[in-house]
Amino acid sequence: MRPLSRIALALCLLAPLSRAGAQSLPAKSLQSLLESKYGILSNSVTNLATRGDSVWVGPFLNLTTDRGATWQVTDADSLFGSPNRVFSIDIEGDRIWAGLGFVDNTSGDGVQSAAGFLFSEDGGESFRYRSPQLDSPGDTTIVYGVSTLRALDVIVPQQSPPFDIDFEPDSGRVWVAGWASGLRRSSDNGASWQRSVLPPDTADFIHPDTLYEFRVEPQRGTTGWLNHMGFSVLVDETGTVWAGTPAGVNRSPDGGRSWRRFGADGSSGSLTGSWVISIEEQQKPGRNPIWMATWNAGEAGEAGRFGVTVTRDGGETFEQSLIGERIYDFAFQGDRIYAAGDAGLFISDDDGFSWMTVGYFRDASGTDLRLRPDARVFSVATTSDAVWAGTSDGLVRSTDGGNSWRAFRVNVPVNPDEPSERVPRVETYAYPNPFSPAGDRFVRIRYELEAADPVELTVYDFEMHRIRAVDEGVQLPGLNELTWDGLDEDGVRVANGPYFYVVEAGDSSFWGKILVIE
Repeated sequence: MRPLSRIALALCLLAPLSRAGAQSLPAKSLQSLLESKYGILSNSVTNLATRGDSVWVGPFLNLTTDRGATWQVTDADSLFGSPNRVFSIDIEGDRIWAGLGFVDNTSGDGVQSAAGFLFSEDGGESFRYRSPQLDSPGDTTIVYGVSTLRALDVIVPQQSPPFDIDFEPDSGRVWVAGWASGLRRSSDNGASWQRSVLPPDTADFIHPDTLYEFRVEPQRGTTGWLNHMGFSVLVDETGTVWAGTPAGVNRSPDGGRSWRRFGADGSSGSLTGSWVISIEEQQKPGRNPIWMATWNAGEAGEAGRFGVTVTRDGGETFEQSLIGERIYDFAFQGDRIYAAGDAGLFISDDDGFSWMTVGYFRDASGTDLRLRPDARVFSVATTSDAVWAGTSDGLVRSTDGGNSWRAFRVNVPVNPDEPSERVPRVETYAYPNPFSPAGDRFVRIRYELEAADPVELTVYDFEMHRIRAVDEGVQLPGLNELTWDGLDEDGVRVANGPYFYVVEAGDSSFWGKILVIE
């Protein structure tokens, strides 16, 4: 359950899906590239879900079953050849649910919107499509126990993407946290959806046997309720439903009939912040701990802080950890806890009381994998022998508990088997291009070697004055990458404009052009 755009929303409310410097394949060329298995299809990896040793990766439902040696992708018309992307994934046995969304730029403000669902009952061999979780026009009342409540009918996809999704195998229900559309559930594989009524911001409890008169609606300006906006959802092993909103976490022990809300009050026994962007369950003897990424988004005033909140007794008490850190996701491997965050991947072996941080990812030889210095870790998942972390600059995997890593990125070749206008045959290319030294930090230059050779990169300005030369050492045969940080020989950032580069390897020279724009 790793929503792609709930992270983008949490970062800047209505941010576009694409991040500066993140390479991804053009949507129109995806279908032809699928057959060539060019790796993952986006370097911004904010969705990860695992089943056994299978790893599913958003935003294009990539799948590997052999530790990343080969990659597959779901062939779905509702995902490819369209602006739709995967916002959330959940896997329970052979059941796979993926929530789809897109960025609507009709009015130029990049509103994230609902696009429906893909679900599979055969482990991903085939998928079916379902429409978004929206109301019909005129659905302005909801019967909640003995009360008939007025409601805002949410009938347009804008502002209602499926930020989180959880399939409940015992009951067959699917739960979706859909921001403006709130918390919804379906008992018929998404053919129809029912809205769950959560407490308004002014109440901590609701029960169906009590008469209420509040209106069910998400906050819009000064009207509506923050707690009626769905951001995260989990059904734990006991059947308890947990729903995260910008106003706290809501707990229901009876399948969504009655609810209790918990927020941030500034004490160490409450949430660090009331915006609950992720909820995950750790399998342990006894009652499973429930881990939450709890943020301060202004809703808790001075009481709210970024950090992690955990309950080990079903919500009777709460503990705080990683105070001040922006955390997005959790994964578990036995007693080990992984937390994905802005500052890197956090690892705890003592129930979250202390943490070590992986801020720089290196391979077994100690060589830096050259993720961008500002790369964030957005998602994390585990398989039997590995931990996988999705970053804003690629996917990484460790088989030794986080000591060493291997990186996977979009693997667009310089010499494709079937050249096209979008993926032509070239000797070298640079990305991102245009390149912003301040925003992107460095530009990657890709080329292919026929044999192992010493490699040198030289950068020239438009008048062919040499401004930087870097000895890259011996590179192996095959596709290779090197980087340039936009600085000259004196460590000064270069001016805006076009620059030429040459990669020299043995008797070969590869020429390319980079446009620097701040």
